[in-house]
Amino acid sequence: MNAQAANDIFRKSIQDYHLTDDIDTPIPNPYENGTISQLLYLKNWIDTVQWHLEDIIRSPQIAPEELVAVKRRIDQSNQDRTDTVERIDDWFLSFFGTIERKPGARLNSETPAWLLDRMSILQLKIYHFREQAERSDASEEHRSKAEQKLRILLEQEQDLAMCFDELAEDIRAGVRYMKVYRQMKMYNDPTLNPVLYQQK
Repeated sequence: MNAQAANDIFRKSIQDYHLTDDIDTPIPNPYENGTISQLLYLKNWIDTVQWHLEDIIRSPQIAPEELVAVKRRIDQSNQDRTDTVERIDDWFLSFFGTIERKPGARLNSETPAWLLDRMSILQLKIYHFREQAERSDASEEHRSKAEQKLRILLEQEQDLAMCFDELAEDIRAGVRYMKVYRQMKMYNDPTLNPVLYQQK
């Protein structure tokens, strides 16, 4: 798995989502279960749905009960996102498991999966800023500003791709290594969130 392959999967997920542009569309994951491709597609699909949930919740016309429901759905999406990132890191830990570290190998603070998380969200930004840059109903000024931001995002896309490929290469060569520290989120756990466990 390299950066280009990962970005291709992210783009496919985004394109597939926008065939319906519906947050309740079942995930049409085309990849074999348990593969890194399947996990990356799932990860981006979660990000894409959450992107649109974040749009919905900002509507000034949203009813209070819908706002609460969407906010809870975003909270669950954040948990699903974190869980999926950790599953991706588990895949990389297994993939790199037989690599022997060289003397002086450096620990990398950002794992491959969290770097892929940034790359996934960046693809969403690129998609939607390109959409704004091409809007026929927007002003020339609006399109120009969107185009300027899009150029920066495309530069960032190249930079993150290079960073991911270099990290994978260094881990494979044994000169850098990764550790996975679970996020240990507390707010969704009824035994750790005091607002929840004090209500029992």
